[in-house]
Amino acid sequence: MHLKTLRSVRFTISGFAMLFIWAAAAVAGPPLICHTFDIGDAKSLPWISHDWNLSGGEHYDTHDLAYDTITLLDSSEVGLVHMETLRRATLYARKDPQAAKQLLVQLAARARSSESSEHPNALAIFDAGYLAEAYKQWLGEGSANPANGLDGMAWIEKALQASGNNPEMEFAAALITLHGSDAKHQAYAQRAAAGAKNDELLARNLARHFIGAQSQTMAELILKNDETKVARQ
Repeated sequence: MHLKTLRSVRFTISGFAMLFIWAAAAVAGPPLICHTFDIGDAKSLPWISHDWNLSGGEHYDTHDLAYDTITLLDSSEVGLVHMETLRRATLYARKDPQAAKQLLVQLAARARSSESSEHPNALAIFDAGYLAEAYKQWLGEGSANPANGLDGMAWIEKALQASGNNPEMEFAAALITLHGSDAKHQAYAQRAAAGAKNDELLARNLARHFIGAQSQTMAELILKNDETKVARQ
């Protein structure tokens, strides 16, 4: 079997393995991947699918993935736009291991450069952490996953500190820690819900259902209870 084909097969197998692990849990699928974020009319990577998966109709050239993704990220100051763009990038990345590595390497370098600057860019730091965690949820734990060994949440926490606890980043942190430390997760979730009072886009996203009308809303999902008044106001 051709080396590139073999790598693609390994990526596919590891991705499906992660999907089955998440499906067996309370959430039917990786939360950073299986839910499309509402970004209004904002620009992101090209997309024609109506759900979380690649429909087969996308003809995007993944050789341009790193350049296109970073260009889009640099053009937006909205956390949810970054989340949706990186979600799409992760889905495309599984088709192209070289592009997956190139994107993460460039975002990691961008984050480290920002960390060492006098005025850190919170979103640049956030992007590296979010992509690393998205890769972990979707690309599996095999050697083909360039995020193995990286602590994405460490970057997310630095981004939260640099941003003054941006509520959209808090939402991202709540999704990443959904099955982690309950106390820490609840703190992220509660700050995200509280911040939605002054963030219409975040409020819309919290009010949306995870997958399908019968599933929990995102607010119900992250708060793990019925405290959904913020998202419905």
